[in-house]
Formats: sequence, C-alpha cells, structure tokens
Amino acid sequence: MATSLNLSRIDELKENAYSNIESYNDPDTPKALEQFTSQIKTILLADPKLLNSVPEYLPIALYGKVKFPPEAKLKWSNWIEEGIQPEWNDFKTTVAFNNADLPLVLAVRGYSESLLIESCAVLYLLANDNKAPAEGKEKDHDDNDDYVEEDDEDGYYDQYDDEEQ
Repeated sequence: MATSLNLSRIDELKENAYSNIESYNDPDTPKALEQFTSQIKTILLADPKLLNSVPEYLPIALYGKVKFPPEAKLKWSNWIEEGIQPEWNDFKTTVAFNNADLPLVLAVRGYSESLLIESCAVLYLLANDNKAPAEGKEKDHDDNDDYVEEDDEDGYYDQYDDEEQ
C-alpha cells in the first residue's frame, strides 16, 4: 500500500527553502549560498535531529547537488501529482546524489527516510517549477514590466554616459 506525500508540508518546505536560498543568492556575495549550505551540511551530519525544527535545511543543503535523470522526472511528476510517497527501492533509482553528500544522505535516511524523500520532492519542484502556477502568470507579467523598465533605465544611463564623454 502506497504512503501519501503530505503535499501541503512539501509546499511549505519548498517555500521556506526557496526563501532561504534566494536570501543567500546575492551577486555581491557570490559564495554566500555555498558557505551557508556547507555549514548546514556539517551541522546536520553531526545531528540530523535538528531537522525536527528546521526541516527546510535539508533541501537547502542539497540544493543544486541532486540530479534527476530524464526518465525519473516523469515518475516524480506523477508521484507529486498523485500525492504518493515512493517506496525506497523506487526512490533510490530516481535521484543521483553527489558522492560528497552521501554521508549526509545516509545520516538523514537513518534518522528519517520519509524526510529524505520529502526533501527530494522539494528539490524536484525547485528544479522544475520555482513558482506556483497562479504566481507564474503574475510573475511573468511582472517580469515583462520589469524588463521594459530596465530597458528604459539602460537607455537613460547610456545617454548620461554619452553626455559625459
């Protein structure tokens, strides 16, 4: 019998992880996210029970490090759409972890296999759909508006630079 994925929990984890990732993804400090994830990995490896209070730290720690083979994306899409938590034997063939992350993955699996699977669901969603469908339409519209404004600003600054020279 299939176990259910708690989709509202996964959505909350995704939003929290995405907010943290975005806050550390700063062009002025390009290594900030990498340093933060490195610290998180060390802390979680020492004590995976911390995930009780900050479960979004696992997807942050593994962000950009987990790969989903093309043939696995259909399975993940189906599992999330149907709200089905995959069995371990199915799950382990649909994700590829970096060798450097295996100690953390094994520690978390020993602590909570379900949390590891949920975190990978979050990572799948972050890699394939950073925004909710309703936000997507508004966001695309806003992005287009920003693009026009940026064009106007660039034009203004180009004129200003030309006048100075």
